[in-house]
Amino acid sequence: MTAAAQGPLATLKIVEFEGLGPGPLAGWMLAGLGAQVTLVRRPGGNPMAEQLGGPHGTRLVDGKAHVVLDLKSKAGLADARELIATHDALIEGNRPGVMERLGLGPNDVATLNSKLVYGRMTGWGQTGPLAQAAGHDLNYVALSGMLSLGARRGGEPPIVPPTVLGDAGGALALALGLVSGVLAARQPGGRGCVVDAAIVDVVAMLGTLALWIHGGGQLAGPRADSPFHDSPFYEVYRCADGGCLSLGALEPAFWALALQRLGLDDIAPDSQYDVRTWPALKARLAGLFASQPRAHWDALLEGSDACYAPVLSLAEAAAHPHNTARGTLRVDVATGQIHAAVAPRFAPL
Repeated sequence: MTAAAQGPLATLKIVEFEGLGPGPLAGWMLAGLGAQVTLVRRPGGNPMAEQLGGPHGTRLVDGKAHVVLDLKSKAGLADARELIATHDALIEGNRPGVMERLGLGPNDVATLNSKLVYGRMTGWGQTGPLAQAAGHDLNYVALSGMLSLGARRGGEPPIVPPTVLGDAGGALALALGLVSGVLAARQPGGRGCVVDAAIVDVVAMLGTLALWIHGGGQLAGPRADSPFHDSPFYEVYRCADGGCLSLGALEPAFWALALQRLGLDDIAPDSQYDVRTWPALKARLAGLFASQPRAHWDALLEGSDACYAPVLSLAEAAAHPHNTARGTLRVDVATGQIHAAVAPRFAPL
C-alpha cells in the first residue's frame, strides 16, 4: 500500500505520552490521517480517562501502538529516550516542568534528535502567571474572553459550553503545529522546535471572527442589540413536541426565503435589521414554531437556503441522512457508543 493510500501523514512518526483530553485527541486525529503514533502508557492505567469513558474505554487510543513504560525507572526512561530519538514529533500534556523533572524535557532530548518537534499541550501555556495552575476547558474559555460573549440579557451568566470549544480547539491547533514543525524540520538545514499549544491562546485565536464583530460594536460591544443574541432570525426555538430547531438567516436573501416559507408575507424582508421590531417578531416566531412538531419544520425548511437545521440529539445526529451519507458518525453495534470519523477528508485531484 502506498503512503497516499495509508493517509497523507503516513511518513509521520509520533510518540505520545499518555494524558487526558486534548493531547490524546490530537494524537487520535493525526493517527486517523495516517501518522504512526506510539502511545506511552503508565503502569496501572489512566483512572480519569476510565472514569470519563466508562466501561468501554476511550476511542482516543484507537489507531495507536501502545507501550507501557514506568518513567520513574531507569529502564523506562531509557526506553522512552530511544523512542524519542527515532520519532519525528512528541506529544505531552503535563504541567510545565514535569517532563524536565523526568529528564525528558526539550533541552534533555535535543541531543537525541535535533529535528524533533516537541508538542506541549496545556491550558495556560508554558509561561505566564497561571502556567502552574490547574484548570479545565471552561476556565480557559472564560479567561480568553470568549465565554462572556455567550451571556444573555437580564444578568444571566453565560451558557456553559460542552467540552469541545477549548479542548478540541487546542487539539486541532497542536496537530497543526506539529505538522507545520515537522515540515520545517524536514527542509535542508531544518531543526526541531517546541510547540507551545495553550488552550487559552487557541480559543482567543479561534475567536477572531467574534473579535471582528465585537470591533464593529456588536457581541458585548457598545451597540445594545446584537443579531447573534437578540434577533429573531438567529435563534433556537422550541417546537410543539419539545424538540428544538435552529434558524440562522443572517443574510437578507436567506431571511426573505425563510419568511416566504413560513407564510409571513406581512413582514418586510428589508426591515430585517430594524432592531425595534425584533422583540415582537421573535415572540411571534416562537409561537409559530411552538404550534407544530419539529418534523413539520424539517419538511418545510431543511435543505433550503433558509439557514435551518434541527437541534439533534447525538443518536439522531448519527442517524441523520446527511451524516450517514458522509460517514460523519457511526454507532458501534456492540456497545451502542457513537463515534466520529476523522476530518478533514482527502480526495484525489
